[in-house]
Amino acid sequence: EFYEVEIEKPYGIKFYKGSDSGTYIDALAPGGSAAKTKMFQPGDKVLATSAVFGNEIWPAAEYGRTMYTVRQRIGPLLMKMQKKYDQAVSSGKLAAQRNANVISEQLREIQLKKQREEDLRDGLQLYKKSAYQEALSKFESVLGSKPEGLEEAIASYNVACCYAKLDQVEAGLSALGEALEAGFEDYKKIRTDEDLASLRASPEFKALIDKYDEPIFNENAVKAIKGLFGFFGKT
Repeated sequence: EFYEVEIEKPYGIKFYKGSDSGTYIDALAPGGSAAKTKMFQPGDKVLATSAVFGNEIWPAAEYGRTMYTVRQRIGPLLMKMQKKYDQAVSSGKLAAQRNANVISEQLREIQLKKQREEDLRDGLQLYKKSAYQEALSKFESVLGSKPEGLEEAIASYNVACCYAKLDQVEAGLSALGEALEAGFEDYKKIRTDEDLASLRASPEFKALIDKYDEPIFNENAVKAIKGLFGFFGKT
C-alpha cells in the first residue's frame, strides 16, 4: 500500500536507516505536522521526497542524502511512502524477526556498532579535508543506525558543524538542538567552536543554547537592578 502526504516544519518525525540503506519512520512526535496527518506509522518506508527547492521529486535512494534533503527543504515537504505495518527491516531487529536462522540480533547489534564507528571515523576524516557534504552523509548514517548513549549527541553535533560550514543555518540549528536534546553538554564548546560561527550569528542561536545552559544571571533582571539601584553607573 502506498500513500502521499505533504507536511510542514516542524515535521515531528524521527527516522532510521534500514538494512537496505532505505529511510524508515522510527517515531512521531505528538503534535507535530506528521502526527496530525494521522497517515504515518512507525515502520513505513520513505520512497521519495520533494527536492530541496521547487516541485521536483527526488527518490529516497540513500539514507544520508534523504536526510539532507528533508532538513534543507524550503517550503512544504511532499513524501511518497509505502506502508510496512511495522515490518520494516529495522537496525535493531533485521531479518532475524522473520527468519531466526539468518542472523542473530546480538550479532547484528555488533555489526551496527562497528558500522557506526567506521562511519564516524570516515566522516571526521572527510570533515578535516573540508569535504563537508560527504562528511554530512556519514554522520547522518550514524544517526540513522540508532546510536547509543552519547553517540547520538556527538553525531548530531558533527552534523550541525557540517551544516554550519555549508552556511545552512536553519538545518544546522536543528541538528544542534538534536545534539543538546540527546545530552551534549559541552556548552562552552558550543559557544566558542569556530566551526559553529555561522550558527552563532543567527538570532535563534542564543535562545537555543540558553534553553539548555541557562545563564546564572537573567539579563533582563540585571537591567532592572541597574535601573533601580544605579549599579554600574549613575541613575
